[in-house]
Amino acid sequence: MNILVCIKQVPASSKVEVDPVTGVIKRDGASCKMNPYDLYALETAFRIREAAGGTIHVISMGPGQAADVIREAFAMGADGGTLVSDRRFGGADVLATSYTLAQGIRAAGDFDLILCGKQTTDGDTAQVGSEIAEWLGIPSVANVREIREVTDEDLTIAMDLPEEIEIARVQMPCLLAVDKDIFMPRLPSYVRKKAAAGRKIQVLSLDDMEDKDPSHYGLNGSPTQVVRIFPPDVNDEKETWTEPGDIMAAHLTEKLAELKFI
Repeated sequence: MNILVCIKQVPASSKVEVDPVTGVIKRDGASCKMNPYDLYALETAFRIREAAGGTIHVISMGPGQAADVIREAFAMGADGGTLVSDRRFGGADVLATSYTLAQGIRAAGDFDLILCGKQTTDGDTAQVGSEIAEWLGIPSVANVREIREVTDEDLTIAMDLPEEIEIARVQMPCLLAVDKDIFMPRLPSYVRKKAAAGRKIQVLSLDDMEDKDPSHYGLNGSPTQVVRIFPPDVNDEKETWTEPGDIMAAHLTEKLAELKFI
């Protein structure tokens, strides 16, 4: 079975810089880590490979430094990796991101199963996985909490719905977006890291895509764009009251009414 896992490099801190013109996160040089939800997708891939055999390839989209998370995946046990990287991909919303990744997946090879984390910690849209599946024309399931059975043709999974757990059999090729805690992610191995030190990472640019129209990528291909971005207003005004209890209670009631809380 050929398994592909979509992984992403995200800011390691909530203190990030945003381009005031484009409204997108400045990723170059920022302290970053692998998206935590993608660790669950990776571990799911490792468990399936242990049960059914096959290979695991990872794909990531981002600047050159995003290769770090691919190398981290190598240290965890992934067999190969592809980085989709081109300045013309920058500033993409979820639609352009999913389209770019779908194009990159087609260029990277043929896969029976694509795994994604539930969402990313920088965007939190939880939409990219299902949109990739739509571009590729394959079935997808989100909020997967358990893999119950794997055969050569399909998988039986449990998905976490708001009011129930639904069991479904999904024909491959397909895409699954897994929820957290489906498995406990393993740690990177120093031995595997050393063994994979010279492993080549395939890098794909716009010129490697089947669709080379730049208007379909990045800011040009994003129907959703940030109009304005600004830090939240900070209200540090305070009052200190030292009246006796009965007067304090009346004062507090007046203040709550003034603020329209009551």
